[in-house]
Amino acid sequence: MSTDLFDLTGQHVLVTGGARGIGRMIAEGLLRRGVTVYLSTRKEAAAAEAARELGELGEVHAFAVDIGTEQGARDLVARVAAHTDRLNAVINNAGATWGAPFDEFPDSAWDKVFGVNVKAPFNVAKAARPLLEAAAAADGGPSRIINIGSIDGLLVPNYENYSYSAAKAAIHHLTRHMAANLAPSILVNAVAPGPFPTKMMQFLLDERGEEIENANPLGRLGLPGDIDGTVTFLLSAASSFITGAVIPLDGGLTTTASVSLFNAEEA
Repeated sequence: MSTDLFDLTGQHVLVTGGARGIGRMIAEGLLRRGVTVYLSTRKEAAAAEAARELGELGEVHAFAVDIGTEQGARDLVARVAAHTDRLNAVINNAGATWGAPFDEFPDSAWDKVFGVNVKAPFNVAKAARPLLEAAAAADGGPSRIINIGSIDGLLVPNYENYSYSAAKAAIHHLTRHMAANLAPSILVNAVAPGPFPTKMMQFLLDERGEEIENANPLGRLGLPGDIDGTVTFLLSAASSFITGAVIPLDGGLTTTASVSLFNAEEA
C-alpha cells in the first residue's frame, strides 16, 4: 500500500460531463495520476473525440449518454459496469444553465436545469452505489462522490440565471443530505467553482472578462491545476475525515465578499 496520502494510482473514477470544461480538466488531471477514467457526454462525436485525445494520457472510456433521465443514469452506470466491478468515485460534473430576464424566464428552464444539475447527480449516485460500495469493501476505506456546484449557489449572482443559482444551492444541500446517509462507506462532498475559462462562461468572459478577473481577490480566473488539486485531495486518503463539505474554489471571491453598510445618519 502506498504511503503517499495523495496517491490515486489504480483508482476507477466516473466523471459526468467529462468531455469539456471543468469536467475535461478533471479527467485530464486524473489520467495523469494513474486513474482509469470513465466519462459521459451527450454526443457521440464528443465522446469519440474525448476518448481519442484523452487516451494519450491513460486509460479512458467515454460514453455518449443523456443522464437527464433516470434511465439514462442507469444506462451510463451499466456501461461503466461492463468494464469494472467497482468505482472509487463518482464526480457529478455535468451541468446546464439558462439566462433570461425575470419576466421572460421560461418554465422549461426550471425543468431542464434542475433535471441536469440536481436530479441527474442523485440518479447517477443511486445507480452507482453498488459499485462504490464494492470499492469501499475491497479497499477498506471509503469511496467518494464529488458534486460540482457553483459559487452562484453561495452568493446571489449579478446576472439573471434564476434556475441555475437555485439548482446549485440545491446540489450543495443535497450533498450534505447524501453525506449523512451514505457514511461511513461513501464520503460525499461538493466543490463550488468560481469563474473558470469554460464554454459555459465564455459569453460572460467575452463581455466582462477583465472586470471578472479584477473583482477576484487573486486577480485571475481558475486554472486547471486548481480543480485538479482540489479533486485530488477529495479523492485521496488525505480527505478521509471530511464529508458533507462544500468547498468554494473561487480565489476567495465568496469567502471575502463584503457589503457596504450605511447608518441612519449617512442615509
